[in-house]
Amino acid sequence: MRPLPKLDAFNRDFWTGGEHNELRIMYCNDCDAFIHPPRPVCRHCLSDNVAAKAVEGTGVVDTYTVNHQAWHPKMEVPFIVARVALDGAPGVYLTTNIIGCGVDEVEFGDRVKVTFERQDDVYLPLFEKIS
Repeated sequence: MRPLPKLDAFNRDFWTGGEHNELRIMYCNDCDAFIHPPRPVCRHCLSDNVAAKAVEGTGVVDTYTVNHQAWHPKMEVPFIVARVALDGAPGVYLTTNIIGCGVDEVEFGDRVKVTFERQDDVYLPLFEKIS
């Protein structure tokens, strides 16, 4: 089990889009910019004309680290914490976990794709390497 976020009107699409196998990122309809983390106003132009938009769900490992500390009794270690630059969403980087491979199998620049882990009503966006 992972700690779950508190859902609100602004982040709900991000945390529940996985139900439809979609990675949803806030998007400003006035200046055509993506906004993450989710917020009610565009950080680029201050417009409130924002809404969630599905993106490709692929990207590149920008940086990563291997965590060996069990921060929760049910947490399995070690695991990879990565920052993924999303394709099709310029300027958006997700902090996430890379799963489905050994901790020594990840490199900077690896191509990855989203997969979702469901816990209650939340779909956590995690990433796997693309072969």
